[in-house]
Amino acid sequence: MTMRKVKIYGTGKYLPGRPVTDAEMDGRLGVARGWTRKTTDVAVRYFADGETASGMGAKAAYAALEDAGLLFSDIDCLVCASGTREQALPCTAVYIQQEMGQERSGVPAFDIDATCLSFLNALDVMSCMIAAGRYRRALIVSTEIASLGLDWRHKESAALFGDGAAAVVLGPAGEGERSAIVGASLRTYADGAAFSEIRAGGSRRHPRGPRPAEPEDYLFRMDGPAIFKMAARLAARLRGRPAARDRLAHVRLQGGGAASGQRDGGAAAAQEAGHRGVAARLHHARPRQHDRGLHSDGPARGRPLGAHRSGRPGAPDRHGRGADARRARA
Repeated sequence: MTMRKVKIYGTGKYLPGRPVTDAEMDGRLGVARGWTRKTTDVAVRYFADGETASGMGAKAAYAALEDAGLLFSDIDCLVCASGTREQALPCTAVYIQQEMGQERSGVPAFDIDATCLSFLNALDVMSCMIAAGRYRRALIVSTEIASLGLDWRHKESAALFGDGAAAVVLGPAGEGERSAIVGASLRTYADGAAFSEIRAGGSRRHPRGPRPAEPEDYLFRMDGPAIFKMAARLAARLRGRPAARDRLAHVRLQGGGAASGQRDGGAAAAQEAGHRGVAARLHHARPRQHDRGLHSDGPARGRPLGAHRSGRPGAPDRHGRGADARRARA
């Protein structure tokens, strides 16, 4: 399946805790002033303080539903597309459903985990499911608390990541609408698996296993130079292939400006939405007077982060729960 007539109906995001500037990171990492900005091009990231990944994801999810003008009851499937998990079992999507106050809804909820490309894999998979008629509207949520796993001894990787959540409502495009995923190419090369990893958390390194986990095994490890060399070699190999067969490149979003990646580092999850791997042409469900997407300058334009219009279906209250959740709790 190549062309998929789907569109993004709405987007939402949530940034936790407090902003951490590049200058603050310079001090924490013990580097010269300006090193973090020069190395990462990330000016601000956010670190969660007592919040959960599912709680953040629920707030982003209700923001996306509000942006789309939909209720949770309009959703056929809930997907968590994240590289980190809240716990080993059950999947994080189950806890997002619970945090949304929809634990008795019966809506299918599952995770798609492809580390940094989780969102793009979820977009690819769920667009196929929608095009095939299996689901009509899917709520895709990426939510990460990366700060807990940062190894501050490795400043190159510790400087990159923040915490946060982003969500999109994906559904079918209407007759006559140009919105579509025109093609996708997702490739995995397992010989680079050790270049970016968290060793513990599964059965490979377990307290009862033959290789018990050490404390540092729960921290994120990345060999940046090795990743760059491998990527450069593979890019050179793939560069000459016909575009019709390998649509690598980028995510191209037309219309209201859906997720384009968050260069302020506020949410590692949000960054996935603008990364490499899928070529797509997507429209929002309706025209907008301004861009409500994920921007390089912080919160969505038109209203401050955390401020929600009242009276809209599914609008979150101060706890991040929408009208659906409030009815469910009543």
